[in-house]
Amino acid sequence: MMAIPDTDAHLDGHPVITYTYSLFIDRAKGNPQQALKKESTLHLDKINDPDYLGFIAFETPANVFSYTGGERSLTVAEIEEVIEHLNLIRDNPPLWRSMDNL
Repeated sequence: MMAIPDTDAHLDGHPVITYTYSLFIDRAKGNPQQALKKESTLHLDKINDPDYLGFIAFETPANVFSYTGGERSLTVAEIEEVIEHLNLIRDNPPLWRSMDNL
């Protein structure tokens, strides 16, 4: 699975983690070019990408989340696993990677 932050915001030259993540099947197994093609996905439009799994919005970090399914929806267990993994990354800035550095 590939989780793509919806924005690439920076504060004083440091990356800032977003609150919404688009989720896709990772068919290219981590190839950054695949992620770059999907990076500008907007949730306002219907997304017809068969690899689109929806998006997770962190409304109150570590407390309140919402999930909106895509062409294929995740199970409750999968959603919980993704949220747990994203929280781990969000809470540990050394794990953050910019697509520019891949």
